[in-house]
Amino acid sequence: MKNIKVIAFDADDTLWVNEPYFQDVENKFCALLEDYLSHHHISQELFKTEMQNLALYGFGAKSFMLSMIETAIKITDGNISTSAVEKIIEYGKTLLEQPIELLDGVQDVLSSLYGKYQLVVATKGDLLDQERKLEKSKLGSFFHHIEIMSDKKESDYLKLLQHLSVDPESFLMIGNSLKSDVIPVLNIGGFGIHVPYHTTWAHEHMENELIHERFIKLESLGEVLVHLK
Repeated sequence: MKNIKVIAFDADDTLWVNEPYFQDVENKFCALLEDYLSHHHISQELFKTEMQNLALYGFGAKSFMLSMIETAIKITDGNISTSAVEKIIEYGKTLLEQPIELLDGVQDVLSSLYGKYQLVVATKGDLLDQERKLEKSKLGSFFHHIEIMSDKKESDYLKLLQHLSVDPESFLMIGNSLKSDVIPVLNIGGFGIHVPYHTTWAHEHMENELIHERFIKLESLGEVLVHLK
């Protein structure tokens, strides 16, 4: 990776905690509807609704809230009470109000790399929510550019590289998702580092191990510095 000029970081569950908050809300949602279905089946129905809505709503807390409401209407055959809908909206709002908890090593890694590389945030999700998180994180000054993407496909990364005027072989993406943060970047000729997080959204799960000459899997973000000496 000696020719790397730009290093991009995913945000949620790479720089700060995110997915555990969603899982906590999902548990509350399932408990709210436990008179209709089991926790497991409610989770399945919610995930199915989320997948159907991705093309319409994209990613993030607002999309999740709308999918919860739609799932509740379906599970209850339209008999969900107004108070239960209000409760679901309240759950969704708590996701937008969560404090930012930086993951271990984030501050040290960014401080060490700052000035040596162009640092970028490349994350998907709701624009307003991600901007709010970045502001709360106090990390904005480290980054040359912030890219909040509707998705993370090869075409999305190519647009980002074009905007940054950088070739793929000079670009490194670091994130917790093989599916979103690593594989599309490898496919366009860039480098990828996977730093798994203990909790991962089902949509991002991949069963197979990845072996690639431009790919590294690390146990913690701090290990990045060893490979970028």
